[in-house]
Amino acid sequence: MELTPVTDLPEIRPGDDLAELIVDRAGDDLESAEVLTVASTVVSKAEDRTADLAEYPVSGRAREIADRIEDVAGEQKDPRFAQAVLEESTELLIDAPFLLTETRFGHITVNAGIDRSNVPEHDLLLLPKRPGESAERIRRGLEDRGIEDVAVIVTDTSGRPFRHGQRGVAIGWTGMPASRDWRGERDRDGRELGVTVQSVVDELAAAANLVTGEGADGTPAVVVRDWEFGDLEGSDELFRSVEDDLVRQALREWEFQQ
Repeated sequence: MELTPVTDLPEIRPGDDLAELIVDRAGDDLESAEVLTVASTVVSKAEDRTADLAEYPVSGRAREIADRIEDVAGEQKDPRFAQAVLEESTELLIDAPFLLTETRFGHITVNAGIDRSNVPEHDLLLLPKRPGESAERIRRGLEDRGIEDVAVIVTDTSGRPFRHGQRGVAIGWTGMPASRDWRGERDRDGRELGVTVQSVVDELAAAANLVTGEGADGTPAVVVRDWEFGDLEGSDELFRSVEDDLVRQALREWEFQQ
């Protein structure tokens, strides 16, 4: 598998055509690509998902959250930021010492994925409202320019339970299943696999994140070549349902204690 960053992309502005900008700069790399990954940062900028703290009148719940985080973590929390997180979330799973939420499209992450880095002229950058639709718009834009059969993954960085550090994850995708199902296949000893379902969109997002980097690297798109999904069943299930998520059920009964 070969991963090539799309370099020299300009600062993305609201209304910019990401597909056009990427095609112009990726050149021949896209002609033989299987997958294109695009960081949610530039997708959000193109979709005008910036915001300012002054836009969020503070509710009593947001002030309570900010005060509690300051009390237990010793970190001053702007209640307007807490309000923004609440408005971008459908459920607050942890309210101290940090905010862990479910976004409106089903992704569970810290602070509803709201970013405060690399947002010129604004305070906040929100995640795309519907990242799957964002991926489809980019894919259609590629097709309009003669680039066909390229799957598109919108990525973000996210922490993980039980481990330090962050890695790339998929929050929207199109043109390929989210996972490939190994159940029913056999291992080298002939034993039938019973539970293995591989989240390929997350693995591709993590691989791309090694190339795009973080901070000021400024390479939000990666072309993936010489990769094949393989002859396996696929599924678009990625985010666990509440009924199937034992960790979320446990968190609903959990409360932070100092």
